[in-house]
Amino acid sequence: MHKLVKLAKDTVELYVKEKKILRPNLEEYKEYLNVKKGVFVTLHKNSDLRGCIGTYLPTRDNIIEEIIINAIAASTEDPRFPPVSVNELPFIEYSVDILEEPEEVSDINELDPKEYGVIVAKGFRRGLLLPDIEGVDTVEEQLRIAKLKAGINPSDNNVEIYRFKVTRLH
Repeated sequence: MHKLVKLAKDTVELYVKEKKILRPNLEEYKEYLNVKKGVFVTLHKNSDLRGCIGTYLPTRDNIIEEIIINAIAASTEDPRFPPVSVNELPFIEYSVDILEEPEEVSDINELDPKEYGVIVAKGFRRGLLLPDIEGVDTVEEQLRIAKLKAGINPSDNNVEIYRFKVTRLH
């Protein structure tokens, strides 16, 4: 398990069990202290999605803080799921996606759902879908889901589209 994934796991376990926010030994993560990137923390239970929350741009001082905040949110605030219970912890699998900065695309031929995540935007509405999601094999499906997440009609093609790469850690 990558140490940033272990950080997410340790964060969730401490928070779910004791409602305490992990204060890691920063010496262990010194190579990340000056890294500012968006991060998504994803939880699975029995191979099913159990929580996924993140930021596509950095909101904290470094990637360590970003992971801690998003790990807690993924386990307790994902509106699609109830908070993770102590009894579920042994069955939770974790991944951490570190996002590169999004870049606007002018043609959907620049997209690939296996390689790039997408962000669709219209006004204040934004929907994001990470890359390489099981069952999402076409650009059209990826954009449809991202639009739905944003509350945008899937047939509305008057949207801004951005793509981004991720480094997925397990």
